[in-house]
Amino acid sequence: MTTKRCTQCILPSTFPGISFNDEGVCIHCQRYRGRDAAEKQMAKYEQKFVQLLQEKKKSSTYDVLVAYSGGKDSTYTLDVLVNRYEMRVLALTFDNTFISPRAEENIRNVCGALGADLFIVRPNPAILRKIFSTAASRELYSAKTLERASTICTSCIGIIKNIILRTAIEKEIPFVGFGWSPGQAPVQSSVMKTNARLMQSTQQAIYKPLHEIAGDAINPYFVTSEQFDHPEKFPWNVHPLAFLPYDEEKIVERIKQYGWEKPDDTDPNSSNCLLNAYANQIHRKRYNFHPYVWEIANMVREGVMTREEGLEKIEPPEVEHMVKYSKDILDNYS
Repeated sequence: MTTKRCTQCILPSTFPGISFNDEGVCIHCQRYRGRDAAEKQMAKYEQKFVQLLQEKKKSSTYDVLVAYSGGKDSTYTLDVLVNRYEMRVLALTFDNTFISPRAEENIRNVCGALGADLFIVRPNPAILRKIFSTAASRELYSAKTLERASTICTSCIGIIKNIILRTAIEKEIPFVGFGWSPGQAPVQSSVMKTNARLMQSTQQAIYKPLHEIAGDAINPYFVTSEQFDHPEKFPWNVHPLAFLPYDEEKIVERIKQYGWEKPDDTDPNSSNCLLNAYANQIHRKRYNFHPYVWEIANMVREGVMTREEGLEKIEPPEVEHMVKYSKDILDNYS
């Protein structure tokens, strides 16, 4: 049976809480205010960022700590922060033990070409793989979380966010940068001071299930209670791709000049991670919708991707040899 999809974006009838009008348009497209309103918001938030940057820069440390995966979006984010905003960047790469070899080369090449310092965090592989294996076998998080990402990805990204935040606090870096695509986070959140109390509660939602799996070994990756007592030390979050024009083809052409090449061993929705195909397949079987569908639907709605391009990213089944590669590794930790 064919799944019904919104006639304007790509959200399926299986997506939680969705409804359609008589023309088959989903409730999210009906609420969308249009591209003109979005562009006004984009200009507003870029101006806010530029003003903050002038206030927060200091000579004693880096201007921004960037979560750098080696993928196309985080690579372009690195480029923008170095060249458009002339920031002193420390790139932090979280090695989840499933980085594509090509992505590893991209990380080295791009940081070298842009003159960005690189800090690699590689936890004990056995700990990470035990976490990912458990996430593959059962649910760890709230249903709302899983509208935006698979359980495996939520585990990985949750650790990354907390490592980034803790590192920025310890190094007194005023900004942390993320390469979220325009579909992953709204422009209204593109320049935002980290709320310590809110972050403390959201950290627990990730920390508790992961601690049950791995114990105290994960503690160094999370912000401490003492650090939460000093909210004035918390950085500003910025994801510039939300307030800058986004064109995937132009982005790829731009970053190629820094030695970036697209990996040929990752699925269509990742340009750095070998685990993504397996994570996507599990999510689709478990919930009957693709974990990237919300992000891609937003990009279709914003006009940065056609509906046909969006469908090409989520409709084909995962490449089986990519799935098998990760599954075979994680089965040893179940």
